[in-house]
Amino acid sequence: MSSNSSPSRSQSIAHVLMAVCLGVMAVAVFFNVVLRYGFGSGIAASEELSRLLFVWMVFIGATAAYPAGEHMAFTSFVAGLRQHPKTMQALTVLIRALVVLSCVLLGRGAWQQVDVGFASNSVVLGYPNWLLPLPVLLSSLAIGLMALKELTQNMPVDFDHGVDVE
Repeated sequence: MSSNSSPSRSQSIAHVLMAVCLGVMAVAVFFNVVLRYGFGSGIAASEELSRLLFVWMVFIGATAAYPAGEHMAFTSFVAGLRQHPKTMQALTVLIRALVVLSCVLLGRGAWQQVDVGFASNSVVLGYPNWLLPLPVLLSSLAIGLMALKELTQNMPVDFDHGVDVE
């Protein structure tokens, strides 16, 4: 994502969702700490809720970071290949194919965990356990589809994501 462009609607929604997750986690943990140290008792649900929201926040962020080009990149290595377009194209295809393969493997494992979670609920809050691995499944599906689209459309690597080359 270029530093001059504004975030897309989906990125803005992702940022809001991540902020809500972080805000709820911060409030829950703060009150739990105050209750534990101040009054000798805490809220058991705070830990479970924080864990659930943290997992969702991480995978929402990972999904939003992919189209913005904000995932880890070896820009100093890849930027040196700009003078070799054939090598650059082959490396781009390899990277995107590996991303799609990783998403397939991650999604398969996440689906297995979602399937197992249908049979049980969390101990304290009682939410269905499939909610914990669900963001992994959704994120791998979204990133895999974005990478597959880039692969099939033969899109070049985007170096204009506002990160300095190190």
